[in-house]
Amino acid sequence: MNTFRFSTKEKTEEDGDLLLEESKKHEVVLFNDDVNTFDWVIKSLIEVCEHEQIQAEQSAYIVHYKGKCSVKSGEWDELVPIHRELSRRDLSVEVV
Repeated sequence: MNTFRFSTKEKTEEDGDLLLEESKKHEVVLFNDDVNTFDWVIKSLIEVCEHEQIQAEQSAYIVHYKGKCSVKSGEWDELVPIHRELSRRDLSVEVV
């Protein structure tokens, strides 16, 4: 029978690694504007962020009613090209 034992030190190291991984995550936040249409925002989210149709529609409505919405999360280097392309499409975005 296999049993697993973790010392306090090992568990602390694991927890530290988990916190380190979580701290590296960033988000692309899309902001509401008075310029872009729902159709353009949805199309852009599908093409750039690889959202499914329903996810893109829901994000567009959240942005419309709440003013902003996180549309993609991940590592900084992964999100910069997404930010660049959404900006090129005249969407108001920020990586945080």
